[in-house]
Amino acid sequence: MKLEEERLIDAPTNEVWNAILDAAVLKDCVPGCTEMTGSLDDGLTAVVTQRVGPVKATFKGNVTFSDVVQGQSVKITGEGQGGVAGFAKGGADVVLVPQDGKTLLKYTVDASVGGKLAQLGSRIIDSFASKMANQFFEKFQTIVEGGDVNDTASKASAKGGFLAWLMRLFGRKA
Repeated sequence: MKLEEERLIDAPTNEVWNAILDAAVLKDCVPGCTEMTGSLDDGLTAVVTQRVGPVKATFKGNVTFSDVVQGQSVKITGEGQGGVAGFAKGGADVVLVPQDGKTLLKYTVDASVGGKLAQLGSRIIDSFASKMANQFFEKFQTIVEGGDVNDTASKASAKGGFLAWLMRLFGRKA
């Protein structure tokens, strides 16, 4: 499955760059991620629990960063084993383009699965992978633009109230 998208993030490129390399931000953005440890230089270890159709699995895997062009682009690659459910692997090529104080984040995601997961069929897998990528980058955009989506009370008051927080959460401008 391959997916190409872009998002205009209301933040300077250096802030977006720092966030895309921040393990805590990545952990918060990966749907179902319960643990992410390690370092960016040596790679990260992650634990992610997901349900794909009738198959629920906990994947333990590694995340690495390569092809780094400081402040401009990075390739993020992940691979995980889900026991009898099979494996999942994929990557995202991320490019940042400054645009009038904002940042155009372009990404190309490529993912594949094997084992029982692959038996679900490409239509289900492609739909799931697309949903996961969209959830990741939506949450990433929300965090970069307005802060930690898990800290609703303080972010809501800091950015103009609960309605403004909801608008940011769902990608709309208040």
